[in-house]
Amino acid sequence: MHVSRRVVLIGTGSVGSSYAFALVNQNLCNELVLIDVNEKKSAADAADIQDGMPSFYTNIRVWKGDYKDCEKADIVCICAGIPQKPGQSRLELINTNINIAKKITENVVANGFNGIFLIASNPVDIISYAVWKYSGFSKGKVIGSGTTLDTARLRYQLSKEFQVAPQNISANILGEHGDSEFVPWSTVNVAGMKLDKIKSSFKLTDTDLENIYLQTKNAAYKIIEAKGATYYGIAMALARITKAIMFDEHVVLTTSTLLEGEYGHHDVFAGIPCVIGNEGILDTMPEDLTTSELKQFAYSISILEDNNPLIKRKIVEDNA
Repeated sequence: MHVSRRVVLIGTGSVGSSYAFALVNQNLCNELVLIDVNEKKSAADAADIQDGMPSFYTNIRVWKGDYKDCEKADIVCICAGIPQKPGQSRLELINTNINIAKKITENVVANGFNGIFLIASNPVDIISYAVWKYSGFSKGKVIGSGTTLDTARLRYQLSKEFQVAPQNISANILGEHGDSEFVPWSTVNVAGMKLDKIKSSFKLTDTDLENIYLQTKNAAYKIIEAKGATYYGIAMALARITKAIMFDEHVVLTTSTLLEGEYGHHDVFAGIPCVIGNEGILDTMPEDLTTSELKQFAYSISILEDNNPLIKRKIVEDNA
């Protein structure tokens, strides 16, 4: 990795600017470059962050940049795109956001970037697939935020039920970052104890678990309805992935990656447990799922694959 520890953020809307703020406050980079079609906005964000530096006692350099700054970047994070509106599914954003991602990816690669793409733009699994195709990068160098935020939401909900810190709960959301995502309950454990062994002690029924899942899945809709967008949670998830890359943590996070046989599926990006280090996704760690859970995963993948023929045809035409 470059000594500079440079992150280039493309798209300084609510998610992007929140991510930038999280990066600086957690001291996760030495250089932060902000790029946006609204140059006044990215310049103002840079200036706003710079104003806090004397109090923060850090030497992070922050500036409004352009695509030539990507050459020396370790990470390019794409947050650009039209946001999800109240009542709208993430999949409804496909066409516009793929076109935006295509232009961004081509500009980034044309300027000599050889680091890791981190994707937050929705629908994140499909946009990540498109960036992988348009960039020509290896699959490990393109990381979608996937279900990292959903997994964090689930662990928080379970932590309240079991009265332990979320860090002591092992539970994941798998599949699409969207309405078809699911919880493989058979893999969940609390402080090393299987969920099935202890849920009765806490008087948790299957109905309770289903409600926890629904709360997790629908969290974004409620937030969007109330304040127009979600951004703090996903920004912190992106910062967590960034930390894993910058410090070569080899931590397992449920990011979106290209499936090459995991759970029996191929040629689609989806959220599964991935080992993250300074070269990106180093490996995948598929869990042992029950027959029922494998069917749930297959259904989630089918939702993504329903959109894949259109996407693949468009990518082939664009590259012709």
